[in-house]
Amino acid sequence: MNKIIIHEVGPRDGLQAEKTVVPTETKLEWLRALLNTGLDIVQVGSFVRGDKMPQMADTDELFRVLSKEPHAAILSGLVLNEKGLERGMECGVELFCMGVSASETHSQKNTGMSTIEAQGRIIAMAKSAMGAGKKVQVSVQSAFGCGFEGRIHEERVLGVVGAYLDAGLRNISLADTAGHGYPEQVKRLFSEIFKRAPDAQCTCHFHDTYGLGMANIYAAMDVGVTSFETSFAGLGGCPFTKVAAGNVATEDLVHGLRRAGLRTEIDLGALIGVARNVTAFFGRDMTGRVHKTAPLAY
Repeated sequence: MNKIIIHEVGPRDGLQAEKTVVPTETKLEWLRALLNTGLDIVQVGSFVRGDKMPQMADTDELFRVLSKEPHAAILSGLVLNEKGLERGMECGVELFCMGVSASETHSQKNTGMSTIEAQGRIIAMAKSAMGAGKKVQVSVQSAFGCGFEGRIHEERVLGVVGAYLDAGLRNISLADTAGHGYPEQVKRLFSEIFKRAPDAQCTCHFHDTYGLGMANIYAAMDVGVTSFETSFAGLGGCPFTKVAAGNVATEDLVHGLRRAGLRTEIDLGALIGVARNVTAFFGRDMTGRVHKTAPLAY
């Protein structure tokens, strides 16, 4: 089996919908701990307007600080438009994440653009970032269903993927923004992508809204997906979907992989420590399991 890649998105996806703004120094404490666990990629934040999303107002500062410090993991950032890309280029983003929603309703609520308009702009941005020597991941959001529209036809999702492939983009993520995905659907969509582009590097991003997040990860793994986006303590949720819910917890996935003898070098204890710190900060129960139960020792 190819190496499993874990992309921690808690500092962005986990925090973006929270009403309590986390102080920059606290974020840096969590981020530094994550960067030293052996995870592959850590998403520091998103480049959005601070007055619209105060939780992300310090993203530029976080990148400027962390990019000057030693770190083994790749620093990723989410961009929605050209201004965000420009900001990210100036402050040390190593992997740009950008995407298009397969749902017209979600696309309008999230970006103020139609799917087609967003697709054209995202592809142009991706090419620009790659031309500048940056790593790029493009995604299809609401790929498995939409909280507003319900079912999203798979050909619509594959149409966006096809546009990416035609543009020479091979690092592609399918995001279950609303948490509607189920294992058989996951296998169909990723199998079709690999059929069209055997050289694609596929990533999946599952919200656990209806309890199928971990099952969907293993279904994706079964058909060759090797990169997974997860969040500390299971925190997360898109503020522009109808029913927001957390991601699969990073420490839960790492615990499961360790049971199979995979990614045993990742410091699970440190991940659990971050999850517990996040839980204590917000003062409420989180959806992740292992930070509450403690890991199995055999």
